Amino acid sequence: MLEVINDFLSGKVLIVLIVGLGSYFTIRSRFVQLRHFFHMFAVFRDSLKSSSGQLSSFQALMLSLAGRVGAGNIAGVGIAVTLGGPGAVFWMWVTALVGMSSSFFECTLGQLYKRCDSEGQYRGGPSYYIQHGLGNRKVGMLMAILLLVTFGFAFNGLQSHAVTHSLNNAFGLDVSKTGIALAVLLGLVFVGGIKRIAKVADLLVPVKTLVYIGVTLYVIGLQFEHVPAMLETIVKSAFGFDQAFGGLVGSAIVMGVKRGVFANEAGLGSAPNVAAVAQVEHPIAQGVVQAFSVFLDTFVICTCTALLILLSGFYTPGFEGDGIALTQNSLAAVVGDWGRMFISVALALFVFTSILYNYYLGENSLRFLVGENRKALVGYRALVLALIVWGAVEDLSTVFAFADITMTLLAFVNLIALALLFNVGLRLLADYDAQRKAGIKTPVFDAAQFPDLDIDAKAWPAVSAPVAAESAANLAQAPR
Repeated sequence: MLEVINDFLSGKVLIVLIVGLGSYFTIRSRFVQLRHFFHMFAVFRDSLKSSSGQLSSFQALMLSLAGRVGAGNIAGVGIAVTLGGPGAVFWMWVTALVGMSSSFFECTLGQLYKRCDSEGQYRGGPSYYIQHGLGNRKVGMLMAILLLVTFGFAFNGLQSHAVTHSLNNAFGLDVSKTGIALAVLLGLVFVGGIKRIAKVADLLVPVKTLVYIGVTLYVIGLQFEHVPAMLETIVKSAFGFDQAFGGLVGSAIVMGVKRGVFANEAGLGSAPNVAAVAQVEHPIAQGVVQAFSVFLDTFVICTCTALLILLSGFYTPGFEGDGIALTQNSLAAVVGDWGRMFISVALALFVFTSILYNYYLGENSLRFLVGENRKALVGYRALVLALIVWGAVEDLSTVFAFADITMTLLAFVNLIALALLFNVGLRLLADYDAQRKAGIKTPVFDAAQFPDLDIDAKAWPAVSAPVAAESAANLAQAPR
C-alpha cells in the first residue's frame, strides 16, 4: 500500500509541484537564479562575515550544504541512473534549475519571518512564515510535524543504515558497533546546540565536498575525451532518442525529479530552517546564497557522481544493485579497490553532517510546537540517537517508502505556502534590486518600509535614521 501511494505522490504530484511551481517562480521573477548568478559569488564572499554573536551567512550555508550534500549525492544518483538510465541526470538538472528559484524564495521568506528566541538566537522556517505570513498556526504546526517526522526521525534512520552498511561492505565492520559509535559521536555534538553543529559543519563540509569533487574530477579527467559523448547520451536518453535507453523515458523523468529533490531539497521547506539562523543585512542576500547551494549540490556534485558512474564502464543497462554499490564499484573499476573504500569514507562524512542537519531541523520544528520545553528536547535527542542505532541494523525499505511520502507532503504544503506568499517575496526582490541599481553595494532591509508584514522587531531592528535616509535618497534617484 505504501509503495502504491508513494508511486502516485512522487511519480505524479511531486513532478507537477516541483517542476510546475518552480517554473512559475522562475518566470514571474524573470529568471532570478540566472540574473543573480554571478552576484551569488559576491554575496558568498561577503557571507563570511559575522556579527552580534549570531551565525554568519556562510555558516548557515555550510549547515544547509551539510544536509544537501549527503547520501543523495552518492547513493541517490546511483539509484536514479540504475532505474532511469542516463536520462535521469538531465531531469535532475531541470529540477535543480527551477529548484534554485524555489529555494531562493523559501529561504528569503525564512529570513524575513524569523524570530529571536529566549537565548537571543534566530529561529525560522516554513512553519514560521506560514504562521506569521499567512496567519495560520495550525498549518504551521502540520508543517513542523512533517519536518520532524521526515528529517528528525525517518531520514536519520536511513542515513545511518546507508553508512553502516557501506562501511561493512568496504571494511567488514560490524553494523551494530558502527551504529553505536556513530550515535556516541553525534550525541557529543547535539548537546552543544546550533553553534556547535555549525562549527562542525564549518570544518567538515568544505573538506568532504572539495575532496570528493577532487577525486571524481580526477577520474573524469582520465577519460575526458569521452565526456562530450556521455553528455550527449544523457540528453538523448532523457527524451528517448538513444535506442539503448528508449524505454526508460518515463522512469528517467520520475527518478530524475524524485532523486533530484532528495539530493538538493529545493522546495521541501528544509533549507529555510537553517537559512533563518544567519545574521544578514537583507533577506534576499540569504536567498541568493541558498540558491547557490542548490547549484553546487546538483550541477556540480551530482553531475560528478553521474559521470563517474557512466564513464567507468561498470554500469550497463539493466544493472541490478543498490546505488552505493554502483558508485563504489564504478570508482574501483577505474582506480582500483581503494576507490571502494574512498566512497565508504566519503559517505560516512556526508552522512555524519547530514544527520546533524536533520537533527537541527527536527529540533527547530519541536521548538515551534512546544516552545522552550527542556524535557521534550532531551527526549527528542535520546530518540534520535536510538533511531541511529536501530537504523544501522534494520531493513528500512518500508521506512524509505514512508519517508518519500512525507517528503512529498512537505513539498506540497511548503510550495502552496510559497505560492501564496510569492508576492511578498517579489516585493523584497524589487527592494533589493532597486538598492543595487542605486549603487548600494550591500542592500539593507528596512522593516519600516513593510509595516503591513508581521516582522519580529528583535530579529529585524529598525534601520538607523542616517542609513534609512541615505537608502531612501539613493532609491529615489534609481532608474524606474
